[in-house]
Amino acid sequence: MITIANEILAVQISPKGAELQGIQRKDNQLEYLWSGDAAFWGKKSPVLFPIVGGLKNNQYRFEGKTYELGRHGFARDREFELAEQTPNSATFVLTDDAETLQRYPFPFTLGIRYEVRDATLSVKYTVQNTGDRSMYFSVGAHPAFRVPLAEGTEYSDYHLYFNNTENAGLWPLSPEGQIQEEPVAFFDNTQELPLTKELFYKDALVFKHLASNSISVRSGKTPHGLELRFPGFPYMGIWAAKDANFVCIEPWCGIADAVNASGELREKEGIIELAPEGIFQREWSAIFF
Repeated sequence: MITIANEILAVQISPKGAELQGIQRKDNQLEYLWSGDAAFWGKKSPVLFPIVGGLKNNQYRFEGKTYELGRHGFARDREFELAEQTPNSATFVLTDDAETLQRYPFPFTLGIRYEVRDATLSVKYTVQNTGDRSMYFSVGAHPAFRVPLAEGTEYSDYHLYFNNTENAGLWPLSPEGQIQEEPVAFFDNTQELPLTKELFYKDALVFKHLASNSISVRSGKTPHGLELRFPGFPYMGIWAAKDANFVCIEPWCGIADAVNASGELREKEGIIELAPEGIFQREWSAIFF
């Protein structure tokens, strides 16, 4: 387990999946990250790469060949190398190998840098194409935050606050996890979404191109919460396992296959094309209060 810290925050990361394992403020002694209780959902903050969401039949085609790739890709289950560490930052790196090339035929380097500055944790993804042809990928985050956060509060005491007024529709998921063809009405000129357990009984809430680039977890019954900022991420998932005490706020550069997807990787919605030797970077951050 790797720990990075400053005078305000202490953060733990596991080399397996380069996954966050804990986020604490030192002054209020609060733990902000979900516990990973396997009775509900055993992960805490998996990294989504080289796809986000699920493929139709867990398959895609590239240059005439069919490949098998499970939901959210393989990075979350792989061991990353700790490439660099300072007292307040750590960088983890994953590269292709014989096993990844069987499921994903592209040489790559995926770097994830965690850094704490004051009360903020920043998470930066760097994808490099180390092959000699264009690679196609998606990348995304899946952090799960504890709700309720403060003692004496309940799940329904909290809401999500969006930094811009939202009128976006919700893109429903099929039972197999694919995006339906049309959105349904959801937001109606509002910046708030009250949290209830029932909100997630039909799987994740999926949005495309929100007006906001920041979502906060807040409650009128406690001053404690967090704000997640995600500039440059065009898709957003919000999810919790059934009746679990957390909410995932998931900024994505990529999205699950649509129900009518062709299966061709180059045609996949949200897929990113990266030229040989090209570098792609995105960063999200969270402020804890």
